[in-house]
Amino acid sequence: MKIKGIIMNHNVSIRPITEADTDKIVKWRNAPSVMEHFIYRTPLTAEDHLNWFRSRVQTGKVAQFVIVDGDNGEEVGSVYLRDIDMENKKCEYGIFIGEDSCRGKGIGSAAAKLALDYAFGELGLNRVFLRVFADNLRAIKSYENAGFVCEGKFRDDVIIGGKAYDMVFMGILREDWKKVKD
Repeated sequence: MKIKGIIMNHNVSIRPITEADTDKIVKWRNAPSVMEHFIYRTPLTAEDHLNWFRSRVQTGKVAQFVIVDGDNGEEVGSVYLRDIDMENKKCEYGIFIGEDSCRGKGIGSAAAKLALDYAFGELGLNRVFLRVFADNLRAIKSYENAGFVCEGKFRDDVIIGGKAYDMVFMGILREDWKKVKD
C-alpha cells in the first residue's frame, strides 16, 4: 500500500513519512515530554526506527505521516495508523507532537481528523481505536475533539517502573466519522 501525497485542511497537513525523517522522528520520540505518554519507554534509536519503517511502514502494516503546521510550515510530530487489519477493517491510532511549543494549539486534533479521513476514506476501514493513559486529560480532550469516544477504562492495565496505570480505550466507527465529517 503506497500512501499518496499530502493530506491537508486549513491549518495542518500530514505527509507520508520517509527514511529521511529518521533523525527527526528519533529526536521527537525520545523527548521526555513525548516518552512519558508512551507505554514503551525504551529510547528509540535510528536503527530501531529504520527497522520499523522497513518492516511496518513499507509493508503497509502501518501508515505513518509527518504533521506539518500550516501556519508556518514547521514539521512538528507524527501520526500513524498501526496494525492495519484489512480483514476486520480496523487499526490502532497513535500520535505525538514532538515540538513542545506546538502543543495545545489544536494541531493534534486536526492531524487526527486527517488521519481518520485516510483510514476511513482511503483504506475503507470501519473502526479506529486507541489507548491513552487515564491521567492524560489533554490527550483525551484532543481525541474527543477528533470524534473518538471513550469505550472503557482498564484499571491497573500497564505497569511501568513498578507503578500501575489505568488506560482509557477510545474508538471511532466509520458511521461516527461520517457524522463528524459532515
